Amino acid sequence: MPLVSVVMPVHNSAATLGPAVRSVLAQTHTDLELLITDDASSDDSMDLLEELARQDERVLPEAAARQGGAARARNLAIARARGDYIAFLDSDDLWLPAKLEKQIAFAATAGTPLTFTSYYKMDALYEGEAADFVPNGRVVWAPERVDYSAMLVHDHIGALTAMYNRRVVGAKPMPDMPKRQDYALWLSIMRDGTPARALREPLAVYRSQRAGSLSSNKLSLVSYNWNLYRRHEHLSMLRSTRALTGAAWHSVRKSRI
Repeated sequence: MPLVSVVMPVHNSAATLGPAVRSVLAQTHTDLELLITDDASSDDSMDLLEELARQDERVLPEAAARQGGAARARNLAIARARGDYIAFLDSDDLWLPAKLEKQIAFAATAGTPLTFTSYYKMDALYEGEAADFVPNGRVVWAPERVDYSAMLVHDHIGALTAMYNRRVVGAKPMPDMPKRQDYALWLSIMRDGTPARALREPLAVYRSQRAGSLSSNKLSLVSYNWNLYRRHEHLSMLRSTRALTGAAWHSVRKSRI
């Protein structure tokens, strides 16, 4: 079986970390390593990670020397990866049990190194395990195929569902950006014409952000998207404006799910 390196950044996530980690360890595809970087948490996150590592040798936590943000935390984990595939899960989200098994089988025939899936959304205050989650009507449906041009208009790939083939693209790190670093990574993989393909079944569960959080404030993403288009992708003013308009429309539409 292919080895999957699962990348998880952690910062003050003690309240949700346990269910997230257990949703990885409960995968029906068992050949995995869970590479976790604690980004200078001030709560009990690292103590919990050390306990989880004692219980399962596949949990491989590491404390960052200093707080550096999600991109650096993920990149420290990616640098340690040994897997054939690299997948991503944040410390407040969940995978359903067959996520990796089904996605690996799909990736084997997809003809592209970058795959993703549909996913559910759950309430911010959900306290259950992945096995307790009852499928609901709040589904973010993934398109079957997206190319670079389509991705410029909207980030169709939920980071909690993304997986890329390390044997094909290498251990590709995320650009060191305060936000949208996952979006920038997908674009860097797809820039040469490589498409991304989706298994449309919802196989992960995204925790909706609490009111007032940075992620819940869609207007706060405008400047980050603009920076991504102009500085990372080097788009013209006109093309950046068009992409930003499309991204704003899609973001509002998705937030209503």
